Amino acid sequence: MQDIFDNKIICKNCNSEMQKVKFLKNGFSFRAVHCLKCNNKVIHPEDKQEYQRYLNLRNKNFGVKLRLVGNSYTVSIPREIVNFINEQNKVIDEIVKLNFEGMRKLSLIFNNN
Repeated sequence: MQDIFDNKIICKNCNSEMQKVKFLKNGFSFRAVHCLKCNNKVIHPEDKQEYQRYLNLRNKNFGVKLRLVGNSYTVSIPREIVNFINEQNKVIDEIVKLNFEGMRKLSLIFNNN
């Protein structure tokens, strides 16, 4: 299926041809078109929708259990988060980085390297 952004897009404000651009926000890559004449910008609707899904997940609090397995503790990662990461073509490896950021705060970093 063809993407609408593959076509020439004319600015609704000044009737000039809009230029394709990409930009990053919170680690997300957005496709957009930008009018150099009047500075009008249009973000690709799919990218906007995926970013909204990310914000909804980010603002959601998950209650997970801390379990003792052998000499270590485990925390399960909700499937909703794992599915989102996998959909973004950032396949989760078996190894993740764990950082102790401060009292009562840990962070997991999923690398696709």
